[in-house]
Amino acid sequence: MSSDASGDHCPPGQAPPLGEGEAEELLHGISFKTGPPRTVGVELEWLIHHRDRPRVPVPPDRLEAAVAALRALPLNASLTFEPGGQLELSSRPAGSLMACIEATAADLDSVRDALDRMDLAAVGLGLDPWHPPRRLLHEPRYDAMEISLDRSGPAGRGMMCSTASVQVCLDAGEEEPGPLGHGRRWQLSHLLGAVLVGAFANSPYQFGRPTPWRSTRQSLWTDLDPWRPLAPSAHLPPRDAWAAHVLNSPVMCIREDEGPWAVPHGLSFRDWIRTGAPRPPVRADLDYHISTLFPPVRPRGHLELRMIDAQLGPDGWLVPLAVTTALFDDPEAAETVYRTVKPLAETAGPQPAPRNPLWVTAARDGLADPELRAAAALCFGIALEALPRMGATTAVQEAVAEFNDRFVARGRCPADDFPELLAPGAARDACDHFEVPRS
Repeated sequence: MSSDASGDHCPPGQAPPLGEGEAEELLHGISFKTGPPRTVGVELEWLIHHRDRPRVPVPPDRLEAAVAALRALPLNASLTFEPGGQLELSSRPAGSLMACIEATAADLDSVRDALDRMDLAAVGLGLDPWHPPRRLLHEPRYDAMEISLDRSGPAGRGMMCSTASVQVCLDAGEEEPGPLGHGRRWQLSHLLGAVLVGAFANSPYQFGRPTPWRSTRQSLWTDLDPWRPLAPSAHLPPRDAWAAHVLNSPVMCIREDEGPWAVPHGLSFRDWIRTGAPRPPVRADLDYHISTLFPPVRPRGHLELRMIDAQLGPDGWLVPLAVTTALFDDPEAAETVYRTVKPLAETAGPQPAPRNPLWVTAARDGLADPELRAAAALCFGIALEALPRMGATTAVQEAVAEFNDRFVARGRCPADDFPELLAPGAARDACDHFEVPRS
């Protein structure tokens, strides 16, 4: 949903219309590109706050100056900005976990140094704990998105303008069944996803007050319209399920070469193809439509796991990246973790994530829930055994072990530190806790 992801491959009026069969073939072809898992990537979103006064909103002109300065940096990753001014850093696909970590860490050092010179800080929180949603990017697609999301209530604006996450991107997996098969990895992502929500929940405050959720960010996704945040059906093969989900989901908006974009109500992409009104859709419309669907796992050739709150500290992001990659890409770990989380399917029930009971409990209670705590403890133990086999450095292993000892082993998540950090009259401003000093 970044500001550069418009899907405008060419003007709609200059491209051939897209047929229903062609759309289904495209979705089958682009969603799961199978093969042995070899690459990993990460997309990191950050809130931008005053370094010393995080409760004071950063003025738009300061954010615009920061955007200009950061865009001038020679980064390996792609740098974009969300509608509320959140920074997103998207790594290139890397050939190993450590290659991804090292390249991303180098980029983040450059970004932090540039922000520091402007008395600003990139803050890893799943949801802005103080400021109401404020849209800073005014473009036709965001105008249309706001109109569409407002139909379901205030959650949409909060999602657009106030949230940040760690998104782990992994290869779809092998075509053949087995621990690394794409069907197994697809199923695993939706069961393990709830464990990741609970373990890394980091957004219990909104508008300066505690909410009933450890991950209020996840609750915002859940409160969007009836289709947009849902996982596809679990009763169909992954490619068929995703294609049906995309085509049957409502169109958020219809791109136009000039003027405001139309915002239809209840028009599925399939119906748009069949009616051809207000104009026939083209391939770029399908690409853009996919970008307006926000399931917890989005297949984009690879798997984009989108359920993890942004994490505090300069190195907090690497723990969910390392744990998730180890559990998916190490064959021994993948087989063991699948057996660990498979029983969670009974708790989840038939309703798709993130609205099933398992995901709701994870967002509300974190690891205070006994079933999720036990699953998370097993998953972190499996990951810690796998990381040396994957070439993870001692520093990465120690970061995961420290998170495990501090939170998972005690049935806690980062959100449980918030009352201490944000209580009125605290001895130090909460922003002092947001960034661990770098060595």
